[in-house]
Amino acid sequence: MVHTKEDLKTMQDWPLERKVRETKALIAEWYNAFGGLVYVSFSGGKDSTLLLHLAREVHPDIPAVYVDTGVEYPENVAFAKTIPNVEWLQYNMPFDEVVRQFGIPLISKEVSKRIYYARRGGDWAIKHLNGVNKDGSYSKFNQRYKKWRFLIDAPFPIAEKCCGELKTKPLTRYQRKSGRVPITGVMACESTRRKSAFLKTGCNVYRKRNPTSKPLSFWLESDVLRYLKENNIPYSKIYGDIVQENGKWRTTGAHRTGCMYCPCGAHLEKQPNRFQSMAVTHPEQYDYCINTLGYGKVFEHVGIPYKPLE
Repeated sequence: MVHTKEDLKTMQDWPLERKVRETKALIAEWYNAFGGLVYVSFSGGKDSTLLLHLAREVHPDIPAVYVDTGVEYPENVAFAKTIPNVEWLQYNMPFDEVVRQFGIPLISKEVSKRIYYARRGGDWAIKHLNGVNKDGSYSKFNQRYKKWRFLIDAPFPIAEKCCGELKTKPLTRYQRKSGRVPITGVMACESTRRKSAFLKTGCNVYRKRNPTSKPLSFWLESDVLRYLKENNIPYSKIYGDIVQENGKWRTTGAHRTGCMYCPCGAHLEKQPNRFQSMAVTHPEQYDYCINTLGYGKVFEHVGIPYKPLE
């Protein structure tokens, strides 16, 4: 293990000024290690906006790469078009085709993957959904999947294939063609999976098949908002204003903006959740999602509220 949980907590508690210095040092190290053949993975969201700003303060020539997945918020797409030196890539397969061929992502990528393979007889996936290891022994880690094993019998397909078809495959082709390696804006605080990855590999990951730099790993969301605000960095209009209340930073608009139609984690959100909010802010996309893609029936089966609040 590269870092301990205590290490991460210490780094997350660093003053913002130190985080900026450390991140710029990591970017410079990455740039030099690959002779400048690097790029910033840019989505138009606030985290990658901050990352691109810091990266270009270190080396102004660093290009950004935006994958037009077809499921990004229109505000983020519009903002991305205002940024210079951005190469646009196209998805490998449109989202509605991914849903038809494989299924929708639900609860989390990890749960969706296990449901997908359990339905195809994958012994490991079935055991994980029963809370045990491959050898049948009790697994504290796999207990998290037990409550979702009923989805094996759900009357709709479930899979975690969308990210691969929409983003990973286009980026992989770009990397092979250009020889460039990525700098991404993921942070350990975003999920258990990303925290675990950081503890195992750290920020700049050289010893792997696909080397990746994650120089914002020890940042918190409040750090991102504060830096954008205090440095007057332009960002997507979907977030509204960045304000400070009772010592905490928040946005008056959207809080996080991944793929519009991704329901992963929606079961954990307070109302109005992202889909209830979408009904008000983006009614056309909401109708497509709930009715055309069939999310309404999916949410009713799982118990996720989706009808707009009155």
